[in-house]
Amino acid sequence: MVIYLPSHGNDGRKYEKYGVDFYDRKGGSEQSGRKVNLGEVLSDPKIAKKYPHTIGFFLASSGRGASWKPDYLRVKKVKSKKGFHSYLKELGL
Repeated sequence: MVIYLPSHGNDGRKYEKYGVDFYDRKGGSEQSGRKVNLGEVLSDPKIAKKYPHTIGFFLASSGRGASWKPDYLRVKKVKSKKGFHSYLKELGL
């Protein structure tokens, strides 16, 4: 799964209530056009029962489609939901 945290719109919210977009790469499914709470996504058994996860903080991208190339500030392995929240805190989100 890929979870997209928008760069704005979550100010003052607790992490569980962050509005996020996500894409299930294995299943090929996306959410239905509305943001969902990060807590809902992290509670999905595909995530909650399969730690550790590698996560990255996205800075910018170049290209589109097949030529899309992400640039990351930091990539980290997290072993729990608490570790995920700690990572967000380190990033100042």
